[in-house]
Amino acid sequence: MSELPVWTQVIVGVLLLLGSLFALVGAIGMVRLKDFFQRMHPPALASTLGAWCVALACVVFFSAREHGLVLHAWLIPILLAITVPVTTLLLARAALFRKRMAGEPVPGEVSSRRQG
Repeated sequence: MSELPVWTQVIVGVLLLLGSLFALVGAIGMVRLKDFFQRMHPPALASTLGAWCVALACVVFFSAREHGLVLHAWLIPILLAITVPVTTLLLARAALFRKRMAGEPVPGEVSSRRQG
């Protein structure tokens, strides 16, 4: 097996660092924000961007190693792009339902006591 060119190693390294940086930002956002509804967005967005960067790094690495275009790594971010919004919506609806059943104020709704 021959060694990869330097430009390929640099691109793969930068993409992997970007992916890990996005994952770190999502983790920090999840820890620092105080409400469940605020905590939903950073991990979903940042981990999706991180997965795209890692998948692109895989495509570049394996395409350079095999001397041809290898696209099988794109299946992971495509499946993430399909499933993450659905999962986020289901989690948000479940949290709203639990808050309403507990009688707690729901974000975005105006309570009937303030009106009038």
